[in-house]
Amino acid sequence: MILKIINSILILAAVFMGIKQGTAMFTGKPEMTAMFGKWGFDKTGLMINGAVTVIAAVLILFPKTFVWGNFLMAAGILLIICFHLQDRDFKGVMIEIPFLLLNLVIVCLQHPLKQ
Repeated sequence: MILKIINSILILAAVFMGIKQGTAMFTGKPEMTAMFGKWGFDKTGLMINGAVTVIAAVLILFPKTFVWGNFLMAAGILLIICFHLQDRDFKGVMIEIPFLLLNLVIVCLQHPLKQ
C-alpha cells in the first residue's frame, strides 16, 4: 500500500514536470528556444517536441498507455542527454539523469491502478 502511494506521488511529479516542460517548449519560452536552438531546433521543431512531451505526460496517467507514455518521456530525455553529450556539457547530462531514472523507476513499480 505504501509502495503504491509512493509510486503515485512519483507519477504525479513526472506528469507535472512533463506538462510544465512541454508547455514551455510548445509556447517557445526563451530558455527553451536558446537551449534547443543551439542544437538546430527551429520554432516548429520545438513546438512538436513540446506537444510530444505533453502527450507523453498525459499518457502516463492511464494504465493502458502507461508504458508508452514513459517510453516517450524517456526517449525525449535521452535525446536531450545525447545533445548535451555532443556539446560535452556534462553538467547538463547530470541534471537530466535523475529525470530519466524517475521514468525507469516508475515503470519498474508499474501503474498503481493496474489490476
